[in-house]
Amino acid sequence: MIGVCLPMPVLRRRLGKSLGGVPLNTDYDLHCGAINECNRRSPIAETLQRELDQRYALALRQAAQHKSVEALGRWWQAAQNGSDVAGSLWATLTHARCEAELQEQVLRDIHMLQHQVGAANRADLQRLEALADENQVLARELAQAQSRSSRLLAERQNQIEALEAERLRLRGELLARDSLLAGLREEFAALEAAMPGLRHRQEQAQQIRQQQERMHQLERALLHAQQQLEREQRRRQEAQQAAPHPAVPVEAAAQTEPAPVPVLNERAVLCVGGRQSVVPIYRQLIERTGGRFLHHDGGEEDAVAKLDASLAAADLVICQTGCISHDAYWRVKDHCKRHGKRCVYIESPSASSLRRALGALEHMAPDQPLDAPLAQPAPAPRTAAPTGSESDPS
Repeated sequence: MIGVCLPMPVLRRRLGKSLGGVPLNTDYDLHCGAINECNRRSPIAETLQRELDQRYALALRQAAQHKSVEALGRWWQAAQNGSDVAGSLWATLTHARCEAELQEQVLRDIHMLQHQVGAANRADLQRLEALADENQVLARELAQAQSRSSRLLAERQNQIEALEAERLRLRGELLARDSLLAGLREEFAALEAAMPGLRHRQEQAQQIRQQQERMHQLERALLHAQQQLEREQRRRQEAQQAAPHPAVPVEAAAQTEPAPVPVLNERAVLCVGGRQSVVPIYRQLIERTGGRFLHHDGGEEDAVAKLDASLAAADLVICQTGCISHDAYWRVKDHCKRHGKRCVYIESPSASSLRRALGALEHMAPDQPLDAPLAQPAPAPRTAAPTGSESDPS
């Protein structure tokens, strides 16, 4: 009990106080003297009893909860795997329910545990020696690592100082540039104040350059179309002269043959308004003559604000006054008037109406350009689409 439950420093301190400071030579003598004193009731035995009760008070309270020998034995078996074996030993042997059989079993268990502890101590000593050797190796490596770290820290400090100097230089350059930029901004503000509307005039100049480039493109396309038209007219005249014509009255020919449609030659034709059912027919008719078909519904689903972009991209405008809003109508009319762009007005949304309107281009003077406006007056727009009886399914 004394060897397991009382560490030697504690035993030496307690016995030293009881003996009045008389020194003992070895730990073995101290151990044997304590055993002899505990064979009878003595001040040393009482002192060790109090020390053990105070040191293992928690184990005593836990053991007191078990009221039978079987319960106490099970508690001891479980306590052997714990960390406080000494407290469990003291609490079990001093328990009121600890009989001789249980006491014998406890003493056997603690005897075997002492053998295991001794073997573990020897293994620990071997591990301690291995750890000491490893500690020496690690100490040398640590010294080398510290040396490298000190060298790297010195190099890093030099780099930091160089970067700090570079930062100060760049900061000076940045301040100088900011000062120059502030001066230029003040000068620019003074120039804007001296010349009001400069920015607006720059934007207008940019728009004018874009419009001029667009005009050059349109002029080249117009020249190409006129050349193509002249060639087609010459081929048509040659074919008419070569083929015999039967004598057919003019009125009958006008009723049986559809109105001729001019060759558009990659012209962009914008159709504003119209029903969705006739849009594919318009597209087929325009593309058959070599034109490029564009469409805007006149404000029913498409935004009216997008109409200006479509008008700018068109070479010829077809305005269906029966299926267009007033806002879209006046936008079309104003744009074509300002830019001198051809606008064909159609009241009923049908393929025959579009064919007759395009056929009117054949009766123009030869020297009149394709983009000149028609002489016919524009009809007033209607807010609602025409009824089904007015449209031509052809």
